[in-house]
Amino acid sequence: MATGFFRVPTPVNEPVKSYAPGSPEREELQRTYKELKSKELDVPMYIGGDRVFTDNKRPMVQPHDHQHILGHFSEGDATHVEQAINAALAAHEMWSNMAWEHRASIFLKAAELLAGPWRARLNAATMLGQSKNAYQAEIDSACELIDFLRFNVQYATDIYRMQPESSPGVWNRMEHRPLEGFVFALTPFNFTAIAGNLPTAVAMMGNVVVWKPAYTQIYAAHMIMELLQEAGLPEGVINLVYVDGPTTGDVVFNHADFAGIHFTGSTGVFQNIWKTIGNNIHKYKAYPRIVGETGGKDFILAHKTTDAKQLATAITRGAFEYQGQKCSAASRAYVPSNLWDEVRDYVVEDLKSFKMGPPEDFSNFINAVIDEKSFDKIAKYIDDAKESNEVEIIAGGNYDKSKGYFIEPTVLLSHNPTYITMCEEIFGPVISIYVYDEDNFEDTVELVNATSPYALTGAIFSKDRYTIEYATKKLSDSAGNFYINDKPTGAVVGQQPFGGSRASGTNDKAGSMLNLLRWVSARSIKETLNPPTDYRYPFLGEDK
Repeated sequence: MATGFFRVPTPVNEPVKSYAPGSPEREELQRTYKELKSKELDVPMYIGGDRVFTDNKRPMVQPHDHQHILGHFSEGDATHVEQAINAALAAHEMWSNMAWEHRASIFLKAAELLAGPWRARLNAATMLGQSKNAYQAEIDSACELIDFLRFNVQYATDIYRMQPESSPGVWNRMEHRPLEGFVFALTPFNFTAIAGNLPTAVAMMGNVVVWKPAYTQIYAAHMIMELLQEAGLPEGVINLVYVDGPTTGDVVFNHADFAGIHFTGSTGVFQNIWKTIGNNIHKYKAYPRIVGETGGKDFILAHKTTDAKQLATAITRGAFEYQGQKCSAASRAYVPSNLWDEVRDYVVEDLKSFKMGPPEDFSNFINAVIDEKSFDKIAKYIDDAKESNEVEIIAGGNYDKSKGYFIEPTVLLSHNPTYITMCEEIFGPVISIYVYDEDNFEDTVELVNATSPYALTGAIFSKDRYTIEYATKKLSDSAGNFYINDKPTGAVVGQQPFGGSRASGTNDKAGSMLNLLRWVSARSIKETLNPPTDYRYPFLGEDK
C-alpha cells in the first residue's frame, strides 16, 4: 500500500447563517424545532456498541417552559461508569493504531454532516434544551462545533508534522502517541460546541473517552453522539454516560488507567477534582493530564476617551447574550465619570427594547436561564442588591419562574467597587457597574486586576493608544482572552484560542494546537544508520 503524509483540507470558519425572515434556514429551523418539540425522546447511554437503557428515567425539560417534557434519559450508576471504562480500554488498541488520516476523516465527515443535514436538528435541540435563541444556537452548536472539528484536524496534522533535526548518519523522529489509558470528558450545559469538542479533541489524537455531560445538556449531547456514529466513529472510542458527578468521579478517579480529564465547569468542582487526583496519584499508571476551563468574573474597563455608544453596546451584548450564561460574559464594568450618564441612557434604552420569551419566537433576544437552581441563585443576588445601600438597580431586577426560568437583564450600579456582585461569578443576566473618577484611570486598572480571583476574559475601551498599551500590559495576567474595543465574548476557533488562568483554569486554549498537545505523549526515536564497532573515542589516543 502506498502511504504518505497527507494534506488535509484547509479549514475556514463556518459562515454564520442569518435566519432572517423568509430565509430558507429560518424556515427549516422553525420546522425542525416544532417537530422535535412535538416528540418525547427516550435517550439511552452509549457504551461500547450498545445503547443502554435503565429503569431510572429522568425528564428533559425546556428551561423556558419547564412543564413541557422533551423526553427522558436513562440515568446510570457506578456499574455503567465501569462498563464505559472497560469499553473504552477495549477499543484503545485498534483506535490508537488507526492511521491518523482515517481518524481525521471521521471528524471531517462529522463536520460536513453538521454543516448540512444535521445543522437544523442540533440547533433546534440546543434551542429547546438549553433555551438559546436561533442566533446563539447557530454560532454555538453549528458554527463553533464545525470549526472545532475542522481546525482540530489541521492542528493534529501540524503536531504530527513536527519532527526533530537529524545529524549525519542518524535519523531522528518523533511519535506523538495517545495517552495510555482513558480520558474523562466532563462537559457543561452552556455550549453544545464545548460538549462536542471536549471528547472529540481527545479522541482525534487516538485516545479513548468516557464522556459525562451536564444533565441539562443531555438532549443535545445524545444528538452529538448520534452524529459521530453516523460519521463512522467506531464503538467504544467515546462512551456517553449519564451518572451523577460524585458517583462517576469515585469510579473514574480511582481507576489505574485514568489518563486525564478534559473539563469545563465550575472552579469549585475543578479544584475538588484536582485535589482528588492528587490524593490518588499513587494509583495511576502515569501522571494524568489535567485540562480545565472554569469560571470567570469578566470585565469591561473603559477610559475617558471611549465612545459611549460603542461601550454601551459592548455592555448589553457582552452581559446579556444567552442570559449571561457564558464563561466569558461581561459581569463587571468600570465606567469613567465623564461617560456614565450617556452610557447609562444607552444601556437602559437597549434593555427597554429587549424582548424576553421562548426561543421559538425569533424576536426574543432574551430567553430563560437553565434551571431552577440557577434561577434561585441569581434571584438571591438581585434580592440582596435590592436590600443593600451599596448598590442600586438601574434596570431590570424582576424575575418569574411560574412557566419558565425567566430573569430580566439586570444592571446594578455599585457604589462599592468590592461589593459582592463586583467580585463573585453570578452566571446570569446581571452586570455590576462601578463609576470611577475619570482622572483616576491607573488606580482603576489596579482595582480591576485585584478584585477577582479569575482571569478568563476582559476588555479595554479607549481611543488613546497609550492607554490601550498601558492597560494591555498591566492586565496581562487578568485575562487569558483580552479584547481591545470589543465585548469580551465571542471567541472564534482559529482566531481567538480560548482559555484563562488563575482561578479560571489551566489556559490550554481550546481551538488551538496547544490543547491537542495535552492529549499526546511524545516518544523520541533515534536510528543510527551505521553504528560504530569500536568503543574507543579519538581523545583516548596517546600523544606522539
